[in-house]
Amino acid sequence: MIASGVIVVDKPTGMSSAQAVESVKRALGAKRAGHAGTLDPIATGVLPICINEATKIAGFMLAEDKAYEAEMVLGVETDTLDRTGNTTATHPVAVTREQIVAALAARTGEYDQVPPMFSAIKRDGVRLYARARAGEHIELEPRRVKIASLDLLSHEGSRVRFAVACSKGTYVRSLIADLGRDLGCGAHLAELRRTRCGVFVIADAVPLDQVAGFDPARLVPLARATNLPSVELAAELMRSVRSGVQLPIGMLGGQASRLGGEARRFQLVNDVGALVAVVHVDAGRLVYDRVFAP
Repeated sequence: MIASGVIVVDKPTGMSSAQAVESVKRALGAKRAGHAGTLDPIATGVLPICINEATKIAGFMLAEDKAYEAEMVLGVETDTLDRTGNTTATHPVAVTREQIVAALAARTGEYDQVPPMFSAIKRDGVRLYARARAGEHIELEPRRVKIASLDLLSHEGSRVRFAVACSKGTYVRSLIADLGRDLGCGAHLAELRRTRCGVFVIADAVPLDQVAGFDPARLVPLARATNLPSVELAAELMRSVRSGVQLPIGMLGGQASRLGGEARRFQLVNDVGALVAVVHVDAGRLVYDRVFAP
């Protein structure tokens, strides 16, 4: 069986993230595979796919920040907030570059974003996009998101390209709808390319049609697949950790004590850098989020 680790693929447009995972799983002969951050079918770019044991860290990778390049079309609103939807409104466009720059600056920072109805979020066990396709409309609660940066790349007529770095859970489609309202003319997403997902950037990505020839030795090890800080675990503590003994944080040494503020997550590695456990601290003792087999 192929080893465990992460491969980052450049997902093509027109394919769901789940379809990309199945394609990689077949090409590599993996027993298990899962992605670490959904991309809509129209989107392209960085899609980390966890192979075998690496599926156990997918949840931690989902919490990482992301970056995108997006193109929006001003003056046209759609029900899906992107080009795949039905037009719901059109407006004249008389927007200057200066107004766009100001709108982008105003949306930088934290704000409460309403997710789109056409999304994979579940309500009462049913995906919102299924409810939307059935004609339902549900009032959705806004979610706090953080826009670290918004930079204008180009502006030609009604088409605007920009780069965005943002927190997990941010919907670029919703951001564009909000920018359209801010500019007074509406807007929808035309193109989206993810350029970064946590530690992975587009330069790391393998085109999906080249995965069959991918060398499994190039899989990214579990301990290098997240931004979690690492602490080397002494050999004499290994058995206790693998047995789930909630050790006092002080037993790990000074580095761990500095990292291990209450509820802050970090990873324990062995002397060769392999991942042993993902942990956090509660009441001065280790709590194990995940423990990995030798």
